[in-house]
Amino acid sequence: MGGVLRRGRARRGPGGLRPRPRRTRSRILAVGMLDSPTLVRMTVAPDAFQDEDLARRLVKDFSLPERGVLPEGAVSIEAPLGLLLHDLLSKEGWGVDEPWTPLFRDLTEPVEDPGVRIKSIGPEQAQDFADVLRSAFNTSRPTREYWHAMSAGPFYADARCLGAYDDQGSVAAVVTVWSAGPEKPGLVEPMGVHENHRGRGYGRAITVAGAAALREMGSSSVRVCTPSSNVGGVATYKAAGFKVRPEVRDRIRTA
Repeated sequence: MGGVLRRGRARRGPGGLRPRPRRTRSRILAVGMLDSPTLVRMTVAPDAFQDEDLARRLVKDFSLPERGVLPEGAVSIEAPLGLLLHDLLSKEGWGVDEPWTPLFRDLTEPVEDPGVRIKSIGPEQAQDFADVLRSAFNTSRPTREYWHAMSAGPFYADARCLGAYDDQGSVAAVVTVWSAGPEKPGLVEPMGVHENHRGRGYGRAITVAGAAALREMGSSSVRVCTPSSNVGGVATYKAAGFKVRPEVRDRIRTA
């Protein structure tokens, strides 16, 4: 997740992270970080998912602005499924946001050939990288500076940026994959296909290439999460060998 935060400018303190630990006398039970001033991403130790005292303290941390975690007004929390926290937030009137679909691919076995020409994206291709992402996500951002800011971050040492090329030598699709180290899951973020090349298998190909790069770096698996409404994106990841996991939703407070 750190790789995602480092794609743009730092948001909160050193490295763009602001941890919010909840600890016992001997160990930390819960941690969170602010992805933006109104969005906290958090998790809990596996054996504390149903810890009622911890869950009640977290609800106060997230609900009361004076606790210094989230401000007043509309805010969001990303938290794993199965936490008692969800039940308590519902009782406090928190709602749920639009569903997202997590997908996962095991990297124990060798990854198949992507079937198209794949090349590393470097400084000379920064504009091509930005052009593909702008087209893929129908936005005026990012610019070529996006790639330079992303690659300048400390986490990029364990990342790879790849492009899939068509027969004319144009970049048809791009992906950045982030390794968390040997024997740990890797992450796809972002992946996009230029609108002029959709429906030709480039999304599957670049995703497969990203998975292969992560396996070479020692990752045990690769994960991605996309809005469930992105039917084409989910289909692309499934075509690249990813398995669908249960949908997840952020918890939201609208006022």
